[in-house]
Amino acid sequence: AQDGGQTLTTRMSLIIFSHANSFPASTYRLLFKSLRARGHTVRGIEKFGHDPAYPVTDNWPWLAKQLHVFAADQCAQAGQGAWLVGHSLGGILSVMVAARHPVLGGHAVRGVVLLDSPMIGGWKAQALRVGKAAGMAGRFSPGKVSIKRRWHWPSREDALTFFQGKRAFAAWHPQMLQDYVDHGLEPMPGAPTGKTPVQLSFRREVETDIYNMLPDNLDSLLRRHPLRCPLAYIGGTRSHEGRQVGMDLTRKLAGKQIFWVEGSHLYPMEQPLETAAALERALAALSSPSS
Repeated sequence: AQDGGQTLTTRMSLIIFSHANSFPASTYRLLFKSLRARGHTVRGIEKFGHDPAYPVTDNWPWLAKQLHVFAADQCAQAGQGAWLVGHSLGGILSVMVAARHPVLGGHAVRGVVLLDSPMIGGWKAQALRVGKAAGMAGRFSPGKVSIKRRWHWPSREDALTFFQGKRAFAAWHPQMLQDYVDHGLEPMPGAPTGKTPVQLSFRREVETDIYNMLPDNLDSLLRRHPLRCPLAYIGGTRSHEGRQVGMDLTRKLAGKQIFWVEGSHLYPMEQPLETAAALERALAALSSPSS
């Protein structure tokens, strides 16, 4: 997702943004617009998991590799270090990359900001590992829902009406939902002339694999590769995911740099402008010499 044609030579603060599972980066256009207005350049991979060169495998090593390659290239072109910012899936990938690769494109990573991306560790990570080994990850992860989700509609208008009637989308900012319909759906191949049926561009099979292969090794990864940059966490006040995963490892990483935005796990879609403001506060805090 490019940010309005701004050149990479612009000496602005560079943000490498990574999306949540199943929501292409262009879904966040309103958030990116607000961040650009605040003086940031935003770059991001449009869809993780869809490039055959970077497949979805257990603990997501290839997805992290995809982000590493992309971020290093962006930093080299921009001639500056970047903030790695990620929502859910994207936040975990950002930590994985920053831990293993503190220097990207010849420039140090400035910091990491997690948008409702609680890090799973301790006994919960062990339980996840056992569940995956036993082939039961899909019974307990969101993958049991995603593999059955509806994936095509007669038109974009029908899709918009469908989403507007779903509880998970009820609190979304209208423009964010419209951007999801505009950029998260694509024409179905082979449609009859004059028909405009659409399908999810983020395949539900990929979404499900990502859920079912959630990393269970973050504790050991961070012991081997401690973060050399500061980290902040911005959580949703009503996030079920945050409560389910727990905050122990996240608090260990973030320390006092924990902020909150009113909303669910999808608060960036519900409150994009408030999210941009919270992210600005987090970046200022991480830039402080005392952070």
